[in-house]
Amino acid sequence: MKSPNILFIMLDQLRYDCVGYSGAYPVHTPHIDRLASEGVWFSNAFTPIPICCPSRQALINGRRPETFGALWNFKNGLRISALEPEEYAWPRELHKLDYTNVFLGKWDVHPELSPLAYGYDSYTGFDGYKEMLAQAYPNVRYEAGYFGERDPVPVEHSKTHWLADQACATIRELEGGDQPWYIQLNFTEPHLPCRPSGRFADMYHPEDIPIWGSFNETFANKPYIQKQQLHSWQIQDFTWEEWAPIVARYYGVISQADDAIGKVLQELEQSNAADRTIVIFTSDHGDMCGSHRMIDKHYVLYDDVVKIPLIIKYPGMTGQGRVCEQFVYNMLDLPPTLLEDLQLPIPTFFHGSSLMPLLNQEPVPDWRKEVVSTYNGQQFGLYTQRMLRTDSWKYIWNTTDIDELYDLEQDPHELNNLIHDPGCSELIKTYRRTLYERLSAEGDGLVQSEWMRNQLLHNNKL
Repeated sequence: MKSPNILFIMLDQLRYDCVGYSGAYPVHTPHIDRLASEGVWFSNAFTPIPICCPSRQALINGRRPETFGALWNFKNGLRISALEPEEYAWPRELHKLDYTNVFLGKWDVHPELSPLAYGYDSYTGFDGYKEMLAQAYPNVRYEAGYFGERDPVPVEHSKTHWLADQACATIRELEGGDQPWYIQLNFTEPHLPCRPSGRFADMYHPEDIPIWGSFNETFANKPYIQKQQLHSWQIQDFTWEEWAPIVARYYGVISQADDAIGKVLQELEQSNAADRTIVIFTSDHGDMCGSHRMIDKHYVLYDDVVKIPLIIKYPGMTGQGRVCEQFVYNMLDLPPTLLEDLQLPIPTFFHGSSLMPLLNQEPVPDWRKEVVSTYNGQQFGLYTQRMLRTDSWKYIWNTTDIDELYDLEQDPHELNNLIHDPGCSELIKTYRRTLYERLSAEGDGLVQSEWMRNQLLHNNKL
């Protein structure tokens, strides 16, 4: 029997709570919501690292990016390694089953080499879109910088819908052949600057945008770098009246991307491929977008940036519309999941676990009870963080500043840092040791010296 097709859709910088299906904020995403209702929605999915290049490199390789030297985006700040083609890349394994592998959209795995060096058979980036834009709209100029603005380019010629058109054409072409296919469809939205087009620029009114639960952040008892970020971006005096239009544009471009995704899913159905295709939807990480009064995603490990949407729909699945509450990693658990489903070998060095038992509703008594996310710095300087998150608590080891501890049941917006609360001292000791064990088991170089181990194992941290 022919192997199933794979349609892997990834958005860039999409928060978990800004998908309509989450029920958190009033963002209109009917096509993503429908996909969730037909598949499995993972309500506790996390990125291993909330930054573009390392998270995407982790997906290709199946390991945490620190293990191969990808600490931050190679495009900004100090020069850093990327995932080299000599490293393992699971898309190559699909060739054993005669897959045609197609990459469409944002790459961000290597600064010089394309997806063709990592197991993909064809690659379409955005050069064609830029050429079309220059010819059809030569006078278009953007002036608002990272805060975004209305895009004068009509929706049908926007980047979201241009990329969707490439995906639809690719599906039609591949369905004309006999081989199974894998399409990696990576949108650049809703990464700032957000520039919604047409009706999506008018869909949300700033006065109707609910204020983030964390917006009244004071940064009391918080690491210095968080407040410094406001000054680095020159947003330290922004009020909600200034943030609301920015958030409205973020909502708008999410709905625009959803509309583009709807076109691709419709093509899948019209090509009679839907019943033979695994569909995965996720994001590389989230976005602050005014929460905690911050912008972008750097120097924090709040849920705003580490918790991400994840949906999986596959042929013949039972329990459609199910919500899976177990802790999962999108970039680390998806590679072994796909390889197991296709009966291909799973490397022992993978840091993730196959989600197939969860998808098949099998009991997994030893499934992870916590997740770890990391951060290492970026264009504003070096800054190492390691997060341990459970159902009820979050501990963040900030190696060069005050640590953070949040009671997520009493303080879901992570405003009150309890790291110096005497009543939490034993809990902190436990979490530090647990974090050390997780980091050590996965080869994190940050805990391979006695000085750093002492902070976690002997509680020698101010």
